[in-house]
Amino acid sequence: MAGVLLGALWLPIKAMAEVHVRDADTIVVRGTPVRLNGVDAPELGTRAGQESRRWMVTFLRGKQVTCDFSGERTHDRWVGVCYAEGEDIGAAVIAAGYALDCARYSGGRYAHLETPAAKSRLTRARYC
Repeated sequence: MAGVLLGALWLPIKAMAEVHVRDADTIVVRGTPVRLNGVDAPELGTRAGQESRRWMVTFLRGKQVTCDFSGERTHDRWVGVCYAEGEDIGAAVIAAGYALDCARYSGGRYAHLETPAAKSRLTRARYC
């Protein structure tokens, strides 16, 4: 399996595994926390955050997940783009209206997927 050495930690570039969902922009794949690059999801302490997490849990249930890591870290998480059976998870959660594009990190690749409802009801993080 291909991998990348990140500091003293060897991470697989493509890791098929079951997933634990922390929230709609952070998942744990094979015990490795992953911040979905370019996804701005509401915080868990909000109703929107709880709804977004529930959507993500349902979306990922029973699917194999692969991640491409950028080599960057934020807090305890590696940054990456993850796929559920080939579908970009970040694109899916934004298109479903449960998160927004964070152009600062995505380069705007998800902006066209934002729904009008999500833009009116979700607050974009200041760092985006």
